[in-house]
Amino acid sequence: MFPPPPLHFARPPLDFIPPAYSPWVLRFVHGILPLLLRLRVRPWLPSGIAKIEATGVETLAQLYHQFQAGQIRLILAFRHVEVDDPLVGLYVLSRLVPQAARRQGIRLRQPIHAHFLYDRGMPLWGGEWLGWLLSRLGGIPVHRGRRVDRLALAAARRLLLDGQFPFGIAPEGATNGHSERINSLEPGTAQLAFWCAEDLAKAGRLEKVVVVPIGIQYRYLKPSWKKLERLLSHLERLSGLTADPKPSESSHRRCAQRICSLAHHLLAQMETFYGLPPFTAGEPFNARLERLLNTALQTAETYFGLSPQGDWNSRCRRIEEAAWTQIYREELRHPGSLAPLQRGLLDWKAQQATLYLQHMRLVESCVAVQEEYLLSKPSFERLAESALILFDVLARLRGDPYPARPRLGWRGVHVTVGDPILVSQRWERQYRQGRQEARQAVAELTQDLQLALERMIS
Repeated sequence: MFPPPPLHFARPPLDFIPPAYSPWVLRFVHGILPLLLRLRVRPWLPSGIAKIEATGVETLAQLYHQFQAGQIRLILAFRHVEVDDPLVGLYVLSRLVPQAARRQGIRLRQPIHAHFLYDRGMPLWGGEWLGWLLSRLGGIPVHRGRRVDRLALAAARRLLLDGQFPFGIAPEGATNGHSERINSLEPGTAQLAFWCAEDLAKAGRLEKVVVVPIGIQYRYLKPSWKKLERLLSHLERLSGLTADPKPSESSHRRCAQRICSLAHHLLAQMETFYGLPPFTAGEPFNARLERLLNTALQTAETYFGLSPQGDWNSRCRRIEEAAWTQIYREELRHPGSLAPLQRGLLDWKAQQATLYLQHMRLVESCVAVQEEYLLSKPSFERLAESALILFDVLARLRGDPYPARPRLGWRGVHVTVGDPILVSQRWERQYRQGRQEARQAVAELTQDLQLALERMIS
């Protein structure tokens, strides 16, 4: 008997999905939003959100009023904690902003919505239907690993200048799974804001560009320590770790110790896998983790011929783009023109790229494991978020890239709308003065957004 043929991993190229906003699709999504927030309609979508509150939403209503009056172009710079964040944003815009406008006697045109950027990879793991849906909601896909995704940037600039809605961007670029810890922001949000100011000036228009930071924090309404401890027992069994809980201690301290023990155990297993030397007694956890993550990335970078430059996120994005180049092939736009041998070799290369891409995926999950962050404040939320991140790590190692996270109880969300930042004045004063001044202006605006989002954490 001959073995079965290998799976065809090589696929046609990832084409740009143009935004095609449909008010009917948006109305349908708004209608089923309460269901989407409470139920797990897809395995990878945790939801289970029973309550959403907002502070400063009156400011957002006033900004939407100014936007609709043609006075400003508005950018919503929101935190990106979990995959649920877009659902929370839809609820705030469709429910809370109109309510705040009515309380202030402001009349807003409906619907209240925002165009947005999303990762081009989302339809790959969510399904082709997700790309269709995000397009109809006015979203623009961006290849995060490309140095310049010209199609995405051109579409974003057009909508920033002339779109019928404000524009939403996650300055962090990716989720980190922590409500109370913010990643270093990427400069893209600030750059787009200054480009919008520049495009307005070229068009002779008087609107001002405003960026408003928006924070998101998740809370468990009724923390279930039993569910959390069951999850930890499950993770310990999967990893081969013998649990030694101490009933005499508080739930907070006991769970924190179990999570740290699990993290150290996984770290030791992965150090052995990558052939790293045994750690020395007293070596800090963060130093060991950084060494492991660097080794994992270098394994992938060596295969793809990349140099290890930049922070964790930029290195991950370059690896992802290199892998996609080998998996999504221009030659397969017309696969009938390929000989079976050619197709087979493309499949081999794609399978190798898929395998080496997993080293980067491991880093994406592990980089959010923060022992010091957990122990400094072992609240139920931090414990639960850390346990779920370790759940993701184990799922990656077991070959399940998009696991259905267990629910640890109903969650509430608090959204905080910060003080608006007027970008147009900075563009006039600094950005347009020269290349060096422009880079400095982008860096300063990015830092101001970082500090504004950090101040919102309660």
